[in-house]
Amino acid sequence: MSLLVMNNSMKLSEILQVIPEADRLRLEDLDVSAVTDHSGKVESDSIFVAVRGSEVDGHDYLDEVVKKRPAAIIAERIAPADYSGLWIQVESPRKALGRLAAQLAGNPGAKLSAVAITGTNGKTTITHFIHFLLNEMMVKTGMIGTVKIHDGSQYHDATHTTPGAIVMQEALSSMVSNGCKAVAMETSSHGLEQARTEGIPFRVGVFTNLTQDHLNYHGTMEVYYEAKKLLFEQMAEEGKDGVAVINVDDPYGEKLAEEFADRLKVLTYGFSLGADFKIGDTRSSFKGQEFSLEARGRQYLVRFPFVGRFNAQNAIAALAAVSALGLRVRDVVKHLAHTPQTPGRMEYVGGERFAVYVDYAHTPDAVAKACETLRELNPGRLITVFGCGGDRDVTKRPLMAAAAAKYSDQLFITSDNPRSEVPFAILNDILPGVGETKHELIVDRREAINRAIEIARPFDIVLIAGKGHETYQEVNDVRTHFDDRVEARKAIIVWSKRKEAEYAERQRERDERDGHRPRDNDEIAPRESGEVRIYRRQDSDSDS
Repeated sequence: MSLLVMNNSMKLSEILQVIPEADRLRLEDLDVSAVTDHSGKVESDSIFVAVRGSEVDGHDYLDEVVKKRPAAIIAERIAPADYSGLWIQVESPRKALGRLAAQLAGNPGAKLSAVAITGTNGKTTITHFIHFLLNEMMVKTGMIGTVKIHDGSQYHDATHTTPGAIVMQEALSSMVSNGCKAVAMETSSHGLEQARTEGIPFRVGVFTNLTQDHLNYHGTMEVYYEAKKLLFEQMAEEGKDGVAVINVDDPYGEKLAEEFADRLKVLTYGFSLGADFKIGDTRSSFKGQEFSLEARGRQYLVRFPFVGRFNAQNAIAALAAVSALGLRVRDVVKHLAHTPQTPGRMEYVGGERFAVYVDYAHTPDAVAKACETLRELNPGRLITVFGCGGDRDVTKRPLMAAAAAKYSDQLFITSDNPRSEVPFAILNDILPGVGETKHELIVDRREAINRAIEIARPFDIVLIAGKGHETYQEVNDVRTHFDDRVEARKAIIVWSKRKEAEYAERQRERDERDGHRPRDNDEIAPRESGEVRIYRRQDSDSDS
């Protein structure tokens, strides 16, 4: 819950013009300087919107809000008979909150070329790629994502994949103030269902894929799909000028492209025949990959410093989105070669003759793709560390294990964010999917990471999956600092020191053996009584 306050006030009639239910109301000519969904922040010049959350319902605080007599109250419920202030009953307070926040902030989203990325996997990576590419091509661009928010001036920590409507509009307003011309943002299914992006006219929407995740929230894959589709419904409501960039390698992507073919301009991408941006054969190494691209009747060779077919898809999704804003494909291709690593997304963190990667993969599909990608690099062994979050979709636990087991030589099954669940109980839920693959159950994640790197041999790859960029671990609803990348680097140092000690010991043993051997100018006398006598040989030109 939050509060949007603007330095310049706005007339009540002006701000409420975005709420259809207010059209026929007679409104007082009041000044409004704030919109809030927090009952404790209500003032006489503010509008209160009663929002139903997963844990807190703003309607439960209406009695408290009524006493403060704000400029307007917006709620699902009808006003009490004895309330004389302005009370507007609406079907969706969340949508109202988004529109009011945008209106009070001066509709900053309309002043930016806004690109939204949705899907199960790849959102963060594509958002970072688009942010990098546009800035490299001199289009100052902000970013809103799971890891960070960049307002065009500096980075801020993000608390949600898609911020609440008020925080969203504040961030967009800062971007406009800092001279941004565009913004790339992740849009989660939760954020779309909760209308956090309401009031933003998106120029481009990107759909990556849809695989099993968040079914504890959505229930079924079809409901999950409908939530993702809301982004494109929102764009279509704005008109046919929006561009939908859709991955047609994914069956839900094919379905989405067909549904919006007549409602938006659709650009498809992927390895599939007929894709508008078609990826050809790929060649990978530890340093990245190169592949051919056919787009708009031309052929391109793309060099890209990330491994994996899915990262080729991510790169081309970003390229297609940027080109939809009017930039030339051939110019974008050149910049893809210098794309920096995305935090926690197949991030290489080091290794001594072996390689360690940290990836956010926390769904069966994402784990399978991460493992398959690294397996394509022909490691000596693929050692995978992973777990499953507590208080989340239980059905995906054995599926994640099966995905990891299919491609890995050894598994270390450990805790992710257990939250309120018993950690070992989660591990037991994972276990049925492991099959015959060699594995160890280690509840302590730090110990599991250390153990995986401890056993690594030259040419092995260690994948640490699940938490990616996260810098905490949540146990019993308490968050403590924990970063897979930091722990992996520490373990690599320990491995290196241990190996150095082993080499030093071997060298000492060799030196000791060498110390008992005759030197070149020594002669060995015949064995007498079990002893070996060594006599010093006199050189012919030495003094006698």
